[in-house]
Amino acid sequence: MGKTILYSFWISSCSWRVRLALNLKCIPYELKTLLLAQNGEQHSEEYRKINPMQQVPSLYIDENIVTESLNIMHYLEETRPQIPLLPNDKIERAKARQISEIIVSGIQPYQNLILLTKFPKENQADWASFWINRGFKAVEGILAGCSGKYSVGDKITIADCCLIPQIFHAKHRFNVNLEKYPNIQRIDEILQNHPAFLEAHPNNQPDKPIQINN
Repeated sequence: MGKTILYSFWISSCSWRVRLALNLKCIPYELKTLLLAQNGEQHSEEYRKINPMQQVPSLYIDENIVTESLNIMHYLEETRPQIPLLPNDKIERAKARQISEIIVSGIQPYQNLILLTKFPKENQADWASFWINRGFKAVEGILAGCSGKYSVGDKITIADCCLIPQIFHAKHRFNVNLEKYPNIQRIDEILQNHPAFLEAHPNNQPDKPIQINN
């Protein structure tokens, strides 16, 4: 099938989701890191040809480029189903997609740096925290009805791949108190030491700045 290349940024939750999916599915890949914040490498002419939206992640796979994290995960699920990240049961499958969509569409875009910089600095954390809490309240309610060991039942799904990076940003970027979300907290604690999640963690990425500790 040829080599697989992931264009990634260490702290990007969108990149993190795809790193998790690749790790969980045991798909070997080459990592190409982009310096987004200071260097703006995503705006280079070379990368614009790879991803017209000039953002990460982008995945070179099967001699094609696939972009958008949730779309990438669905592509991996369709083309490499041997280690599934969607349940067999149609209702559980819908729940996994629902949780993922809430995070990908209803939380993460509102904390994205490109949006936050449109607000005064003193208002940015409050804005992001509002949307995180709004989304987490919905996710917590869904988890109360469908979670087992993990977000949906007792197997890791795309919902976990979306949830864990969002929890990290909620805690470490915006100081969101997670005590009112016991199911979210529980799943986070369970997956902290899972090998695939450890490997995908921002702290273990080659482009993480040396001076930053999380």
